[in-house]
Amino acid sequence: MSDPVLLNQILAAAAMGLVGAVVFAAIGLISGTDETTTIAPLTLLVALLGVPPAGVFTFFLAGAVAKHMTHAVPTALLGIPGDTMATPLLQDANMLRKLGVPHIALRKMISGAIIAAFVAVPLAVLFAVLLAPFGPAITRSAPWIFLAAAVLIAYFSAGRWASVALLVPFVVVIIALQSLTARYGVKLSISYFLGIAIGPLIADLFAVMSPQGRKRMAREKVHTLSLAPDVKGWSGYFPNPFKVLDRAQTRWTLATAAISSATFVFSPVAMTVVMGEMVGARVRHAYHRLTTVLSARNGVTEATYIAEALIPLIAFGLPLSPVAAGPAAPLFNAPPRFTVDSATGQTHNLHNLMNHWEFLGYGMLAVVIASLVSYPFAMNYARRAALFVSRKVSHEAIIATFVGLIVVISVWEGQLLGLLVILTMGLLGGLLSRAFAFNTGVQFMGYYTAVLTVPALVKLIA
Repeated sequence: MSDPVLLNQILAAAAMGLVGAVVFAAIGLISGTDETTTIAPLTLLVALLGVPPAGVFTFFLAGAVAKHMTHAVPTALLGIPGDTMATPLLQDANMLRKLGVPHIALRKMISGAIIAAFVAVPLAVLFAVLLAPFGPAITRSAPWIFLAAAVLIAYFSAGRWASVALLVPFVVVIIALQSLTARYGVKLSISYFLGIAIGPLIADLFAVMSPQGRKRMAREKVHTLSLAPDVKGWSGYFPNPFKVLDRAQTRWTLATAAISSATFVFSPVAMTVVMGEMVGARVRHAYHRLTTVLSARNGVTEATYIAEALIPLIAFGLPLSPVAAGPAAPLFNAPPRFTVDSATGQTHNLHNLMNHWEFLGYGMLAVVIASLVSYPFAMNYARRAALFVSRKVSHEAIIATFVGLIVVISVWEGQLLGLLVILTMGLLGGLLSRAFAFNTGVQFMGYYTAVLTVPALVKLIA
């Protein structure tokens, strides 16, 4: 490859990384924005628009890293989780709010995230390279690996045995819908994925149309928020994260990030909780324990997301983790561009189009861009950004934007049938998530079980 071509690739990837970082840094400021509902559809759109593989990868990773920095802003300052991964941070963040130091909580969280991101990318690539020799065997065994991974991820989710049992009817519904659309010569994949991604949103929209649902959602008074004054403790625009954290906090952040970078099957939320408990049990002073646990936990949110996307992508090309099957799914399966063959488990996606060094190089580029965009912005302007979002940004408008995007993609893939599949899968998945904690990560594994494992079982029985 000539140098000009490589330079153009790097510039294109950097441009897409910048777009991803800016967009998701802004989205992270909005409380309650789920990663799967936001990162996945936009990454899918980027892939379908024909952006080069390195650009798609850099867009996704820079967006994920940026979002997991700025999601600390509503969590620390407003007492509302910025997204699903921020939920385990809320209790400790609220305790520091009550002590009158939410800005300290915010700075510790964001500094832990930036340190963990730089650690996680090279370690995740290293672990992926170590696992790569087993890739061909795992690919041949893909149907059974997906089944085992689905059961394992379901068991370690909040639903436990209920999630494991619900895999059966959920898979049956997907097979039934596939049979229905096949009768009309329509083969869908993206619509299932998008329906699962926005399931809780669709369930809420249907609930609003019900008198009982509206009554349950009604609030007696307007929710009010209080913001403490901001206090800047550094000079310049870009603070040093190693000075924001003390030595013990830096060590714990590095250690938990390294452990998280080696795991790719367990729930990201569960990893955040477990790592936080491990750190908290070893720090005695109450205030220091709170700030240290927040630093480590937000670092784990970064490291876990990076590892759970990179390790399956680099080593196997199969989405064998909750993150890979959820927010990162377009990196694996974005037909007709990226595919996972349902019959053989063969792949044609970023796993085949990029090598290990490219994953490392573009991964570090994504982290650098996200850090340059999100870290100083959140450290310097968090309070003003939180005020602006809470006063001026309409959550309904954000939701409508993503709903419109998803409707366009579903109609493009399957016309009316695509839209009906999204509504069906979204309503079913959303209700199961609300009632049984059958979360989107488990549902995505159920989808892959339906398209990979069930055909293999039928063939084996026949």
